[in-house]
Amino acid sequence: MRSAFAIVILLVVSSAAAAQAATKLSDLGWMSGCWERSDDKRGMLISEMWMKPSGNAMMGVGRTIKSGKLVDFEFLRIVEDADGLAYISRPSANKEDTTFKMLRASVDEIVFENPAHDFPQRIMYKRNGAKMTARIEGTSKGTLKGIDFRYVRVQCD
Repeated sequence: MRSAFAIVILLVVSSAAAAQAATKLSDLGWMSGCWERSDDKRGMLISEMWMKPSGNAMMGVGRTIKSGKLVDFEFLRIVEDADGLAYISRPSANKEDTTFKMLRASVDEIVFENPAHDFPQRIMYKRNGAKMTARIEGTSKGTLKGIDFRYVRVQCD
């Protein structure tokens, strides 16, 4: 019985390691396109647009519109190199990029992490059909917090 349990554990761990190691930029094609989240109570529209993987990179941009005016934007990249995948962001308030290394991935989800960053330390994308949830989480001022952005796929204009 113990040996059967040990074999099951070994298979699960091996499969998880193989799935992570096999993750390539081309596996993230599901992220490409336009995604929106509206918050009518606050008069906000948050959107992300991702180009298809090409040339070892996916390029993206995020923006927040409030009461019809642009209030925030962010340039985004996911790059693939010899070290694996990395998520690179440059919010409008920053002059430098922040890089998050891939922590884990599955068919429908990818998680990036930068423990040294102030907030967030983790960025996650998870798909569910024509919906995608982006989540940022980490510790800020000693408190663990997370913010979900629940997007729906929309036609790119």
